[in-house]
Amino acid sequence: MSVARCQTEVDSAEFNEWLAYYQIEPFGTQMDDMRAGVIAAATYNVNRDSKKRPTPFGPSDVIPWIDGLSPRAEEGPVLLADPVAQSNLIRATLFGGSLHG
Repeated sequence: MSVARCQTEVDSAEFNEWLAYYQIEPFGTQMDDMRAGVIAAATYNVNRDSKKRPTPFGPSDVIPWIDGLSPRAEEGPVLLADPVAQSNLIRATLFGGSLHG
């Protein structure tokens, strides 16, 4: 779905519901990569020499960008004084692109 179509079909209440749902049950390509990392780590663990490596592998050992996956909820919300800048930030965060509209 394009950004323009999304803006015409999704109101702010539904948008907030999706944001809340994502906090409870993350989805998207990063979570798909995380699931693949769990499988890769399990494969490594089955085949690892436990004497040479007593600590089992985890997803962070096979996914180099995993530190970027941690939720930002602990930092608190980002609230801007300018409503247009706030909208641009939300749009850029969700759909990528420029912060300037």
